[in-house]
Amino acid sequence: MARWSHLASFAVALALVQSAASEHWLNDYFTTDGNVRAGYDASGQEVATVSLNQQTGGGGFNSKKKFLFGEFSIRIKLIPGNSAGTVSCFYLSSGDDQYRDEIDMEFMGNSSGQPVVLNTNVWANGDGKKEHQFDLWFDPSADYHTYTIIWNPENIIFKVDNDVIRSFKRYADLPYPNSKPMTVHATLWDGSYWATEKGAIPINWSQGPFTVSYRDYFANACVGGRKCPAHSGKWINKQPSKAEWGTIAWAEKNYMRYDYCQDGYRFPQGFPGECSRN
Repeated sequence: MARWSHLASFAVALALVQSAASEHWLNDYFTTDGNVRAGYDASGQEVATVSLNQQTGGGGFNSKKKFLFGEFSIRIKLIPGNSAGTVSCFYLSSGDDQYRDEIDMEFMGNSSGQPVVLNTNVWANGDGKKEHQFDLWFDPSADYHTYTIIWNPENIIFKVDNDVIRSFKRYADLPYPNSKPMTVHATLWDGSYWATEKGAIPINWSQGPFTVSYRDYFANACVGGRKCPAHSGKWINKQPSKAEWGTIAWAEKNYMRYDYCQDGYRFPQGFPGECSRN
């Protein structure tokens, strides 16, 4: 699970937030915890770096506002080399309680030469265990790549660069995160007990400190707990197109490492209801 979250201020006014062009997006839109620094790259774009070391732990940044539905993206350059045991995250969460809603993109560190695993997950009212995991088909430490979450009343869409890799559909009789505003988080932490080969390979602290870089944060979303403005139609009604269902099938066929709907050991009493409907 994505951790290191601290709740930010809760804005109740209805407003559309667009944060693509801020020169100082980190301080404008987020509070920070732990080892977080802001700088600029050669093009003048602000870059936030989050570091993890054995002495002081990791860190992250947390949005100052909460949102109910929206499109959220950020460009990330992950840890180079041996990142086994680390977990880098971009996610939404309503809080830390047992009834929380959460939408996760978690990057589980790798041993050198092995693929980085992207874990996608959805929690609704404390009900999780809905993971799809993919081996990334590129080196995510060599350059920045864009990771996007689209969350609307009908489905949750996960994108890597321009490729839709997953859609989690809402069914009226099944849990879905549709009522609790959520904050946006980006974190880096020690997941040795879980992250790499189910915890078999922990962090090698001699390779640290481990650093993840973030830039180009973008949100087009509604603040608070009311209906989104009509002009949010680009994402509020978004569902995968026929071509995007094709990229989902491509990702599942070639790069899926884990699908909770195929894990009979985990669900001895039967799979979650959506597994037979998707």
